[in-house]
Amino acid sequence: MKYRRLSIAVALLSACLSIAPARSQMNKINITEYDLPNGLHVILHKDQSAPVVSTLLHYRVGSRDENPARTGFAHFFEHLMFEGTKDIPRASIDKYVQEAGGELNAYTSFDETVYFFQLPANELQLALWIEHQRMRNLLVDNKGVETQRGVVKEERRNRYDNAPYGSWNEKIFTRLFHGGSYGWTPIGSTQHIDSAAISEFVDFYNRFYQPSNATLVVAGDFDEAKAREYVDSYFAGYPRGAEIKREAFKLPELTSEYREVINDPKAQLPGVFIGFRGPKIGEPDYYAMSMLTDILAQGESSRLYQRLVDKEQIAVEATSFPFSLQYAGAVVAVGIGASGKDIGEVERMMYDEINKVAANGISDEEFKKARNIKEAEFVQGKKGVFDKARTLARYYTYFGDANMINTEIDQYMKVTKEDLQRVAKKYLTTDKRVVLVYKPGAAEAENQAPSGR
Repeated sequence: MKYRRLSIAVALLSACLSIAPARSQMNKINITEYDLPNGLHVILHKDQSAPVVSTLLHYRVGSRDENPARTGFAHFFEHLMFEGTKDIPRASIDKYVQEAGGELNAYTSFDETVYFFQLPANELQLALWIEHQRMRNLLVDNKGVETQRGVVKEERRNRYDNAPYGSWNEKIFTRLFHGGSYGWTPIGSTQHIDSAAISEFVDFYNRFYQPSNATLVVAGDFDEAKAREYVDSYFAGYPRGAEIKREAFKLPELTSEYREVINDPKAQLPGVFIGFRGPKIGEPDYYAMSMLTDILAQGESSRLYQRLVDKEQIAVEATSFPFSLQYAGAVVAVGIGASGKDIGEVERMMYDEINKVAANGISDEEFKKARNIKEAEFVQGKKGVFDKARTLARYYTYFGDANMINTEIDQYMKVTKEDLQRVAKKYLTTDKRVVLVYKPGAAEAENQAPSGR
C-alpha cells in the first residue's frame, strides 16, 4: 500500500517535540529554480551531508478538484500511479526502487497529491526516469483500475469503516464545509470509484497530470549539471498541457451547530470530536492558530491534557489540531472519556479551557513554550533531504516562494500573546461548529440535529 496518512490513533497518541529551540543551528538552505518550456517548475537543493538523494513531484490536484459526484479520484490516482507505464511492466516500480536500496511513497490531501523517492545518491536517474514515465505514460487500463479499486476499498475498510471513531473525519468535513469544495475527504466514496468508467479516469489523468500542474524537487547529494541533464532529457519533451479550468472554490456560510451522537461498537471509550472553521494556510491568523493549538494540546503540559486528564481525570486523551488547507481551514478538538465518565462533562471542560484563553489570554510561560515549539519544529523539519524537498514544494505551490523555507519562522515570531487570545475568541468560541459524540454501542445514529443550512 502506497498511501500513508496519520490515523486518528497516531494523531491522538503521537509524541510531542521536547527539544530546545535551536534556530541558530540552521544554515540557510540554498536552492536553484527554473521552469521548463512546458511549465514544469524545478527546484534543486544540494546537500552533501549524506550520500542520498530525494526527489519529490508535487501535483496541484486534491480532493477539492473533484466532481462531487465522483469523489476519491485524486486519492485513487495516488495508488494507480504505482501500476505500470508504457515502458515499465506492471508491479515493477516498487521492485526497481527496492533493488536500488531506496524507498518510495505518496500521499493525497484536499489540495495536493505528492510522490517521492529516497535513494542512494547514484540512483537519481532511476527516480527521474520513473516519474517521467508516470507523468504522461501511465497505463490507465482495466487491469490496473480494477486492481486499485480493490486496494482503495480495503484501505477504506481498515482506516475508516472498521476503526474506532473511524467516521469522524468524513462527518466533520461533510458538515463543516457542507456544499463546499472541502465537503468530502480525500478517501472519497467507494460507490463513486466503483461506478466510474475507465474513460473518466483517463480524463482525470489527462487533465491534472501535466508538467504545467507540477513542481519537481531534487534534494540531496547530486551533481547539479547532471541533474539538469536528466530533468531536461526526461521532462522537457512533454508538451504543455491544456490550461486547467478549475471550478471556483466554494465556502458556504456555516450558520449553526450540527450535533450527532454515534453508537460505535468498535469504540471502547466514549469520545467527543469538535470541528471549527479556522484560518487558511499562510494568513496571519494561521500562524497564531497553530501556536494556540500547541498551547491547548501540545504534550502533557498543555491546557487540555492538564485539566481533563491529570487534574479532573475524566479523560484519557484531550487534544486539538489544525488542518492546514489552501483556501479555508479547520480546527478539531478531541476528548476521549475515561471509563465510566460523562462524555458531556468532557465536552463542557474542553469549552471551558478554550473560553478561558479567549477571556483571559495566556501566560508568559505558555507563550514562551509555543515560540520554542515552533522554532524547534522549524529547525528539525529542515534537517533531512526529504523534509526539505517536501517543504520547498509546499512553499512554492502555496506561496510562489520556495525561499520561505528560510524565512517562514519570522511569521511565527511576529505573533503576540494578544493574537493568540484574539484567534481563540474569533474561531473557537462560536456555536457554529460540528460536534460528534461517540458512544460504545450498536452501530446506528442515536440522533441527528439539522445542520441549519
